[in-house]
Amino acid sequence: MKRNVFVLVRKANAYTTMNTHISKEIMEGLPLSVADAARLVIEAVERLGVSPESVDRSMLITKLRRVIEYGVEAVHAEEHTAPFEMVAWESIEARAGRRATTVRDLKHFVRRMLRVDGVAQRPLRAMTAVECRELLQAAFGTSLHSYRKGRAILHSIFSYGKRRGLCSTNPVGDVETPEIKEKEIVPLTVKQVRRLERVVAEPEHQDMKLSLYLLTYCGLRPNEVARLKPQDIRWSEGEVVVRPAVSKTGGGRVVPMRCKKMLRGVRRVIPRNWVNRWRALRRAAGIRTWQPDVLRHTFASYHAVYFRNLTELQMEMGHASSALLRSRYVNAVRVSKREAADFFAAS
Repeated sequence: MKRNVFVLVRKANAYTTMNTHISKEIMEGLPLSVADAARLVIEAVERLGVSPESVDRSMLITKLRRVIEYGVEAVHAEEHTAPFEMVAWESIEARAGRRATTVRDLKHFVRRMLRVDGVAQRPLRAMTAVECRELLQAAFGTSLHSYRKGRAILHSIFSYGKRRGLCSTNPVGDVETPEIKEKEIVPLTVKQVRRLERVVAEPEHQDMKLSLYLLTYCGLRPNEVARLKPQDIRWSEGEVVVRPAVSKTGGGRVVPMRCKKMLRGVRRVIPRNWVNRWRALRRAAGIRTWQPDVLRHTFASYHAVYFRNLTELQMEMGHASSALLRSRYVNAVRVSKREAADFFAAS
């Protein structure tokens, strides 16, 4: 009996020694001991919530292999990223087909972000909402408008990175968008509009007559007028086509041409050096305070009072909804029905 026990113990020791030797051979070259490997296996089993008594060896091995497979994928995904600077420039390259002015603005805002210390080489995946908020504050904190635009561009950079698998979330979504209090709309008076029309009839400004008409009675933006092509004005149909490439928002629209009496004798041209010509016309009219897009706002203010058709005005302005029109033009206190009728008197 004692001899049998001795034999069993010797065989067990030999088996253990063999397993230990094999384990060491398998792990040769790894900076881990057999004990380290055993601890990791125990941690995995505990995290799985598996009871050793309730699962056999083959099933446990299968589960551990699945843990390794999914874990490796998760680690690779987590470590797959790129510096913020690289992703930012790649996101701009992906939008190279946009208008030149749009691409120029994007580059300008990205350069301002990259001037912030520590941002350029920061891994995109590692950036948090707190870091994004601090970045925006450092780069654009002095201007509410720039902050909002910078936030939109930063959001687009992370969206691009997310599509590329370089980050798993977009932390900019958790950065608050500061509210801008819209300034009161102050349209030009009918008297001021007529003064512009008198000045544009003078020989040195006649080439701007069509432009003034499109700004005043079609509600186009200055940049949209400057980019129009001759074929965009359909004289026989009495409408102006604002192509997506011309529009500020990238959406096209068709605007009817009202007050056609204003077009008598007009030269059908959009002159070169448009910006300077437009500035000279305003200066000649003696209008000192000139708000951006004021003629577009003037058109919308008188249109809302005279026609009382927000759906039509929304389409002509190129707005996605009538919400802005309702908040800014419907209750315009500076325009009376009589003034609106005088404005469109040449219809």
